[in-house]
Amino acid sequence: MGTHYINRWRNTASRLANNNSTSDMDIALFSPASLFAADGDSSDGETTETSQNFVERNHQFPGIELQIREFGFHQLNANLLWPGTFAFADWLLQHRYLIERRRCLEIGSGTGALAIFLKKEFNLDITTSDYNDQEIEDNIVHNCIANKIIPSLPHIKHTWGDEFPISEPDWDLIIASDILLYVKQYPNLIKSLTFLLKKYKPTNVVSPAEGKLNGADTELPRPVFLMSWRRRIGKDDESLFFTGCEEAGLEVKHLGNRVYCIKLRESNL
Repeated sequence: MGTHYINRWRNTASRLANNNSTSDMDIALFSPASLFAADGDSSDGETTETSQNFVERNHQFPGIELQIREFGFHQLNANLLWPGTFAFADWLLQHRYLIERRRCLEIGSGTGALAIFLKKEFNLDITTSDYNDQEIEDNIVHNCIANKIIPSLPHIKHTWGDEFPISEPDWDLIIASDILLYVKQYPNLIKSLTFLLKKYKPTNVVSPAEGKLNGADTELPRPVFLMSWRRRIGKDDESLFFTGCEEAGLEVKHLGNRVYCIKLRESNL
């Protein structure tokens, strides 16, 4: 099975290299072994080829197994579940008091697996979002139905840096996992994040969630961006994103286990 996936990765890498539509994206280097579950990781290894373009796999999330259809190839890497998804799901489960009763937007949803897990486990009010691509939305709908989420989760097509389709967003929690693959897209990502945080308009008056984290009183503001980043790229590339956030008036805090809290700096509120 390992040879099959390495060959798939090589074919994907070759197609990316020759695809003009991604020429403006600087793809961060990563190990092909990091794309797929290793021994002891969350996928149980059951794979079903449903067609030339899709693969159905069962993935073990904390306390629940999900059936997820993944693209055999997608030019924007919306095709697979990355290892950070499972680690982030576990972290969110351990800190559920920080996110319960939130209105949540996931950006870079890909297959929709994390959002589906959070909906089933927490009944979280969550909306998925990804690049303006109909195939991505259709696949998320498929995965919702396959895991008995009917109607499917609401979805927003949005290409980072473009005008956001909702002028007054009301999500008080934005989440993402392993989205820092394309270094040249960092300014566009930061532009979209800054809009979502600055233009947030609450629909209801709520008190912030409070709890203990790392032995200290921790309060997640509304709105806030929680991001898990566990991919293997150079530290210089990684720092470009966090430096860009700070230059845009955002405050970055590492919460541990490669989970980051990003919010508006108080001077920009």
